[in-house]
Amino acid sequence: MTRGAAQADGVRAHRHVVVMGVSGTGKSTVAQALAAELGLVLTEGDDHHPPANVAKMSAGTPLTDDDRAPWLADLATWTARHHEAGTATVLTCSALRRTYRDVLRGAVPEPTVFVHLVGSRAVLVERMEHREHFMPSSLLDSQFATLEPLEADEAGGVVDTDLPVERVVADAVRLVTAAMPPEEAP
Repeated sequence: MTRGAAQADGVRAHRHVVVMGVSGTGKSTVAQALAAELGLVLTEGDDHHPPANVAKMSAGTPLTDDDRAPWLADLATWTARHHEAGTATVLTCSALRRTYRDVLRGAVPEPTVFVHLVGSRAVLVERMEHREHFMPSSLLDSQFATLEPLEADEAGGVVDTDLPVERVVADAVRLVTAAMPPEEAP
């Protein structure tokens, strides 16, 4: 399901943000706040998973690269459509591997900023076990095993999600704003 907000003054139409990380890091919460604060159109990456992926994860089976390929392609198409319409976006996606981020980044000619949310395993498990979601905490270790941190040539950075949510959101907004050239920053 796609949600959105009015385009903020000063944020050019080509800005795209991916809030990434393993399950339980708060991607949805942070992306919603970024959309509201910076005037970005938001989509929840989980809403783009095909039913087979949801069933597989619900059963506690990790996704393969082949399972993820159509999902990533759909997210890239969503971003490209909004780019063509002149709309800045934010989406949630685990984006665990560099190759996955390359698919998302490759959808638009302008830089994509990645906000990599990180947290301690204990905090993430606690969050996962107290929420309504198809992803069981038993898959967290497979996500950590798959995770490839952002590389030096990837726009973005890391935000610690073990902190209070207000601080996490403020840090994410600062990261995204700092990644924009001065004429783009709101």
